[in-house]
Amino acid sequence: MTFDELKEKAHALPLKPGVYIMQDAKNTVIYVGKAKALKNRVSQYFQDSASHTEKTRAMVSQIDHFDVIVADSEFEALVLENSLIKRHQPHYNILLKDDKGYPYIRLSVKEEYPRFSLSNRVEEDGARYFGPFGSRGSTQVIVDALRVALKLPSCSRRFPRDIGKERPCLNYHMGQCDGYCRKEMDQSRYGEAIGQAIRLLEGKFQEVGDDLLSEMERAAEELRFERAAELRDRYRAIELLGKRQKVVAGSLADTDVVGFHRGAAKSCFVVLHYVEGDLAAKDWDLMETPMEQDEGAVVSALIRQYYGGRGNLPKQILLPCELEDEVPVTRMLSEAAGRRVNLVTPQRGAKMDLIRLANKNAAEEVERATSREERQSKLLELLQRMLDIPDFPRRMEAYDISNTGDDDIVASMTVFVNGKPLKRDYRHFKLRDMEHPDDYASMEQVLTRRFRRYLDGDEKFGEKPDVLLIDGGVTHARVAVKVLTELGLTIPVFGMVKDDRHRTRALVTPEGKEIGIQGNPAIFSLIGQIQEETHRFAIEFNRLQRKGRVQGSVLDNIPGVGEKRRAQLIKHFKSVKNIRAASLEELSGVVPKNTAQAVFAYFRKEPRRDDPLP
Repeated sequence: MTFDELKEKAHALPLKPGVYIMQDAKNTVIYVGKAKALKNRVSQYFQDSASHTEKTRAMVSQIDHFDVIVADSEFEALVLENSLIKRHQPHYNILLKDDKGYPYIRLSVKEEYPRFSLSNRVEEDGARYFGPFGSRGSTQVIVDALRVALKLPSCSRRFPRDIGKERPCLNYHMGQCDGYCRKEMDQSRYGEAIGQAIRLLEGKFQEVGDDLLSEMERAAEELRFERAAELRDRYRAIELLGKRQKVVAGSLADTDVVGFHRGAAKSCFVVLHYVEGDLAAKDWDLMETPMEQDEGAVVSALIRQYYGGRGNLPKQILLPCELEDEVPVTRMLSEAAGRRVNLVTPQRGAKMDLIRLANKNAAEEVERATSREERQSKLLELLQRMLDIPDFPRRMEAYDISNTGDDDIVASMTVFVNGKPLKRDYRHFKLRDMEHPDDYASMEQVLTRRFRRYLDGDEKFGEKPDVLLIDGGVTHARVAVKVLTELGLTIPVFGMVKDDRHRTRALVTPEGKEIGIQGNPAIFSLIGQIQEETHRFAIEFNRLQRKGRVQGSVLDNIPGVGEKRRAQLIKHFKSVKNIRAASLEELSGVVPKNTAQAVFAYFRKEPRRDDPLP
């Protein structure tokens, strides 16, 4: 739809509450919003853009069409908006990390030897759940303290499978584990320790402590002084554990205090958890500065995401600003908790001091993050000057070739954006029709495939890099320039030259000019990280290919037959037996001639036998 058509459609909407869903030309949902009056809210996007933020203008420029869902009330629209955001994860909505909120301690009671772990929610899986607690960090401290106090194993061994198989690990020798991997260990003590752990998580510290004191005194009377000393240490550890758990137990939370700070590029959302009047834990999340200008709308969205779907909520939540939709948000949280949850916006006094503290924490997190980003930006600006390139090196792509003899020739492409790895854009390549290793031909093939797909509009290769870094010397760099020139592209290219310790010591231009990087530790570290990551990614894929070749079909032993050619042959001939019996002409009708000749020759010199299907 054109901009005028979108504007006309928006003016035709009803003055009723509902949800609007913005989509781009590929039908991808890019933004979901709610409104008291759909017509008024949606029309604002298609009016004068001078009042819009840069992010809002970017979103509007991508809108191809939109849908609306009319609701019976603002509350119904709010619930629907939350559901749609979780389902579609739109790019322009405020999105918190998935693991934010109150965690639980999970105990796998169905196992013969139960284990503790953390969980974001209670599942119907037969396990026992305790909590929720204040934050993941403080909850992990509780689990670790439980293991140490009760000397439970924290290693990767599984019982009873691994009992007696290996010597006890370091935790046993450090006195942090009773060594249940030992054959001579009384395994019934594991169940006793787990029973004590359950009672401790239920808050029965006095009961467990009394039992331990009684057992300790009995061991001393029986002159089992070593056992008595163990029980004494465990009693002391449990005393400390009781004090620590009282501080972080989120299920006893009285108040949460919300803070928010909007920065130029980054914003921060903070939740301070208070238990019985004491600050117990802090959760925070950095995000790109939201396009919504009204702070109340931002805080409302963050509150709903953070607490949505969690049954255990604090009695009251202190907010840094008033919410326009406070009534439906209060109703949503109260229904989730099964009791009244109060939203309070203090104006003065002690509660306002808590808000100031939360806002200060948010501002400090933004300042720290911005400082890191600024340092990274300065580093890349320095790299730009060192390389004498026209554009800021925001996106850098690096390439490496890996092979083992004539087989498993692969390549890797890694991507660094603003100096950080962007792993979702990493790509692997399997080299086609390569009869023997040739790094230069391999690099030419890889770069040709990558940039042809870019020119063809392939989404997976849709972004053009600012710099290409090639693992190798000047000849590798010249191969890259040759490919780009043939495709009509201009991108700065540099080879990564290694020293005798296999570390990148310099960058080299296609003209042969070396640019030393060892004089600047930060640049040296960044380029070294890129080179190592690219090499690691290539080697990792090569090993996977080699493993698959060793465990795969007899066809994988034939040079030039990769996964694609093998699939074509099996699809056409149905079995290896039929492929072996096929003529050269029949094989050439399915795969390229050179591959057909390789298959034909392989089976003519190989002793005949019936191979299973791959």
